[in-house]
Amino acid sequence: MNVPLWVWLVTGAVILAFFIFDFYSHVRSPHEPTLKESGLWTLFYICVAVVFGGVVWAVWGHEHGIQFFTGYVTEQALSVDNLFVFALIMGSFKIPRKYQQKVLLIGIIIALVFRLVFILLGAAVIAAWSDIFYLFAIFLIYTAIKLIVDEIRDAPETNPNDMAIIKLVRKAVDVTPQYHGDKLTHRMDDGSKKGKFAFTPLFVALVSIGLIDVMFAFDSIPAIYGITSEAFLVFTTNAFALMGLRQMYFLIDGLLDRLVYLPYGLAVILGFIGLKLIDHALRVNSLPLINGGRPVELVPEPSTAVSLLVIVVTLVVVAVASLLRTRRRGGRPVA
Repeated sequence: MNVPLWVWLVTGAVILAFFIFDFYSHVRSPHEPTLKESGLWTLFYICVAVVFGGVVWAVWGHEHGIQFFTGYVTEQALSVDNLFVFALIMGSFKIPRKYQQKVLLIGIIIALVFRLVFILLGAAVIAAWSDIFYLFAIFLIYTAIKLIVDEIRDAPETNPNDMAIIKLVRKAVDVTPQYHGDKLTHRMDDGSKKGKFAFTPLFVALVSIGLIDVMFAFDSIPAIYGITSEAFLVFTTNAFALMGLRQMYFLIDGLLDRLVYLPYGLAVILGFIGLKLIDHALRVNSLPLINGGRPVELVPEPSTAVSLLVIVVTLVVVAVASLLRTRRRGGRPVA
């Protein structure tokens, strides 16, 4: 897949334009989005992603088109898991709902910039050392097992204030004790720090969301590289999934606690992709410890279409099973 530099630049400019449009049309004037508004804009960004996938299909062929859609669905699924942590951060900082859009949008932009760096670094490492797929696979399988173990043990939710990233941000900058509208900075007006420049809790929250989302990228980006080795597709699947994440947060905010089986579904998806990565790593193997450094082919390689089917079926089963369980319990999630 040959992607000229101008295509990268145009794609990046269009994605940036969407974020700017989002800011001036929805975020600049603080308000609490309605369910209808969130639903329509979520559908809009899904349609944008579908149109882009159609362009990829038409220009670079059906295989790359399927790779984009598979990666996009996978990223969307992993993004839903991110929303749980975002909700915890919003609650921990007691951010008024009408200001949450600004926190999410700017935090997501920060995350996307860092993800682009990781994606390009990942592409360079893969080009130089194909056996990195073994490490990707091990990490994804470990993450899948950890998701299941934590769910079985009913591990307590992490308090965002206990997260190292949030502690670091609070130590690095002065933070005002209260909010000042939707401002990110403020001049202290009382006490020994009167007149001193400081950041508001809103700033700390959005930086925390951006940096914590980067941590999630450590499993999502290897997962997408397990579907396609094209850095352009890895970046665009991440970008289009993140573009609609703010609207999705408000759309499914009330459903998050009802998706009780989501961790199991994500574990299945990450485990499946991890096994695919091991199979791929064996096919391009150069490690002397494995088959004398020669490639190994154990089973027929599953097509991208099969991968897409596995991921979609897993998500459908998880969603239906979760909603059926919570409905039997009167809408209350159970341990």
